[in-house]
Amino acid sequence: MTERLKEQILVIGMGNVLMQDEGVGVRAVEELEQHYLIPEGVEVVDGGTTGMELFEPMRKARYLIIADAVNTGAAPGSLVRIADEEIPAFFQTKLSNHQLGVSDLLALLALKGETPERVSIIGMVPHSLENRLGLTAEASEGLKSMVRMLVDELASLGIELEPRPQAGRGHWKREAEFEAAAGLAG
Repeated sequence: MTERLKEQILVIGMGNVLMQDEGVGVRAVEELEQHYLIPEGVEVVDGGTTGMELFEPMRKARYLIIADAVNTGAAPGSLVRIADEEIPAFFQTKLSNHQLGVSDLLALLALKGETPERVSIIGMVPHSLENRLGLTAEASEGLKSMVRMLVDELASLGIELEPRPQAGRGHWKREAEFEAAAGLAG
């Protein structure tokens, strides 16, 4: 793969980290960055619950990978990959709380003739959407597999990620641990 193509890969983590497993997409990209060296040309973004702010990065992307919580009707914790021609069908049913913003952005990109060549969504069916920071134990267990799916998705684009010599702990993971500790102490 040429350097030009590598510079056009965007990985976005979507989700509301204040609603437990709803934040799994944000946590997945955070873990990706904490455990792997991200090469130049691959941009990883915490998209949170934003909308139009993602338009500019998305329009520059040749390849777009979105990590998010999805409601497919499958068992909680199920991991799914939705890609390319499956994307329009994905948006016909409400599978993600951020879907409207993402589908609107993809529609706007299509209207302008700037749709990424390849779009894929790596999702996890949430266990709980409680008003709490941090994932459920079940979603935390599945997070490693979700990150592996992101690594595999990048590998399918010719990007082999190198593990970090020492993994870090991301901001949202630390905040969730702090909240959990404060809850036990209080």
